[in-house]
Amino acid sequence: MTRHVAVGVDGSAASVAAVSWAAQEAMLREVPLLLFHVEESPAGPETPPDFARAQADRAKSLLRDAADTARSRHPGLEVTTDTAQGRAADVLTAAANHAEEMVLGSRGLGRVAGFLTGSASLPVVATSRQPVVLVRSQGATEPSPQGEAPGDAGSGIVLGLDIRHPCDPLIAFAFGEASRTGAELRVVHSWSQPAAYGYAAIMDPGIGVELEQRVAAGLADMIRPWRSRFTEVTVTEKTVNGPAAAELIHASEDAALLVVGRRSRGIPTGPRLGHVAQAAIHHSGAPVAVVPHQ
Repeated sequence: MTRHVAVGVDGSAASVAAVSWAAQEAMLREVPLLLFHVEESPAGPETPPDFARAQADRAKSLLRDAADTARSRHPGLEVTTDTAQGRAADVLTAAANHAEEMVLGSRGLGRVAGFLTGSASLPVVATSRQPVVLVRSQGATEPSPQGEAPGDAGSGIVLGLDIRHPCDPLIAFAFGEASRTGAELRVVHSWSQPAAYGYAAIMDPGIGVELEQRVAAGLADMIRPWRSRFTEVTVTEKTVNGPAAAELIHASEDAALLVVGRRSRGIPTGPRLGHVAQAAIHHSGAPVAVVPHQ
């Protein structure tokens, strides 16, 4: 892996938004920006020469325009371009594995409808060894150094945590983003009362209160070392009794970024997205960062 932020470029409105977001991210990380274009229909012996040239010219034009825009908005940013041929999901996953972060565009229909992800996005998110950020086209704007994006992009970073599993890479990513942008970090953990507690809780409401206090203490214990490490980050913690996916989507309504995890090992069926990450990708109104962890 080399230190750079990669972004997929295909000329769509979502891709334009992704390039804008990725350029600002590269500036904040102080790393180069790689603009990456995939040609899924490579020229072959039977491809008409004019068609092949048109494809090549289009790719060069897309990358040139995106690079010029990124450089004009961020003087001093090192921008490179690259093209590859093959199945988009496979090529983009390979590119993501060699970057600090991969940024992809997703066609958005607004905060309620959320994402209509491209065919390549979900396989990349599900298999990449590095974080992948999905950025919507509608209302998508780049994060500011003060953590507040212009327009309706929202402010602050929401981190969804499951305190039952260790997830240091996920927490490190969220705290790092908050530190670089100056954004408030809002940590959310959703829990459900065990079914066995149902009748007992009716007879003694204090049982539910005690359980909630234990959950809150567990979240505080998980976050405490990171608070000490990132003293400049303003952090709030919240435990919510309810479905994790719904609570995170609600919490991200006014956020600039939603950060969720994906467990990358220990799943018999191989890499896949859990239901929380799936719901976040499809319904969050904010850009979504999916961070793999063991």
